[in-house]
Amino acid sequence: MLINKNDELIIEIEDIGSDGEGIGKYQGYTLFVKNALPGDKVRVKAMKCKKNYGYARLVEVMEVSPHRVTPKCKIADKCGGCSLMHLSYERQLLYKQNKVKNCLERIGGFTEVPLEPIIGMEEPYYYRNKAQFPVGKNKDGKVVIGFYAGGTHSIIDTGHCFIQAKGNDNLIKIIRLFIEKYDISVYEEEKQKGVIRHILTRIGYVTGEIMVCIVINGNELPHQDKLVQQLKEIPGMTSISLNINKANTNVILGDKVINLWGQPFITDYIGEIKYQISPLSFYQVNPQQTKLLYETALEFADLHGDETVWDLYCGIGTISLFLACKAKMVYGVEIIPQAIEDARRNAEINQITNAEFFVGAAEDILPEKYKENNIYAEVIVVDPPRKGCEESLLDTIVTMAPKKVVYVSCDPATLARDLRYLCDRGYELMKVQAVDQFAHTGHVEAIILMTRSGYKGK
Repeated sequence: MLINKNDELIIEIEDIGSDGEGIGKYQGYTLFVKNALPGDKVRVKAMKCKKNYGYARLVEVMEVSPHRVTPKCKIADKCGGCSLMHLSYERQLLYKQNKVKNCLERIGGFTEVPLEPIIGMEEPYYYRNKAQFPVGKNKDGKVVIGFYAGGTHSIIDTGHCFIQAKGNDNLIKIIRLFIEKYDISVYEEEKQKGVIRHILTRIGYVTGEIMVCIVINGNELPHQDKLVQQLKEIPGMTSISLNINKANTNVILGDKVINLWGQPFITDYIGEIKYQISPLSFYQVNPQQTKLLYETALEFADLHGDETVWDLYCGIGTISLFLACKAKMVYGVEIIPQAIEDARRNAEINQITNAEFFVGAAEDILPEKYKENNIYAEVIVVDPPRKGCEESLLDTIVTMAPKKVVYVSCDPATLARDLRYLCDRGYELMKVQAVDQFAHTGHVEAIILMTRSGYKGK
């Protein structure tokens, strides 16, 4: 093999990978290097070598890329939360725009991509309304609360995060002191022992309401009344709860939530729509950009008040309720029962009566309702998980032949695959809009409008 583990090499970085890592070559051999940027000349140490490519650790930046900036966060290079904070925000947006375009061209086979300029953030910091902090101890036995280092379960202790809501600093400080004062055990993955596993926080962007949920490996938290007494004095505190997770799993939350104080939820708004959000609810983490995301989806749907719309993978009804304001009827589908309960409650809170929600897999519910009840749709909106849509669901969309399909995606690769499938079966790609929901990371959202071939619109 050309390169062996622990070899030190000097390479020039030429590109950025799908997760924000720098890509360079040594005598034709491709190396992926975290924290390296196009334009950097770097010294690296090979860490993992495969036949045609490998991974290397950045040792020294010998020549600096013109687009490299000093991260605001001093632990950005260690923490797994921000993979691109060392890249200027302008270049982050260009990278994400190209990521969507390249996937559509390379995977989807589209030669002309109707790509609108990406929607970036005016202030790309402190935007996350939800945080999940793992809790543990370091080798010296000191309590650590923060985020996992990239690709590991090693916790980087964090006193302040530049992409989380600012209110988290005080919350974590209080809980850290509580753990230390009462000598509360923290979870050890190897031994599956210890009480506190994670700290979940949600902070309403519009309302300022605060939720704290302590994830524990047990049925109760020792001295929990003392912690509640401190937390409830924080301005905006609305909900304090425990989540029970005794399983040997990487999944953060268990199914059981015990409310300790206040409401079992917080409320927040996206635009004019009010939502109740529980610890188990899926809710977009960047409310500023989510409003723009949903407004774009509504614009692409171009509803006039007489349409029937299906919203697939609807979650707690976030997009559904936006659509219902303009449509005749909206049907939402989600596999998680708790999410559908939230969706129905959110429709009631907003006095929206033209939205109905079904529990089940979208690939099962949509064909069933179409065949049995002959429920047609002028517009279908899909917002699937990272893996994209099941082929059976895409087949049903083709069979139903809605005039428009609005696809909201968090993964450009599976998006490109699904769009190709629909375009090969009678649809045309009309608009592509990338949205930066996750500044300083490699992730990007995209919204796509497709129309059935021959459809000219109203």
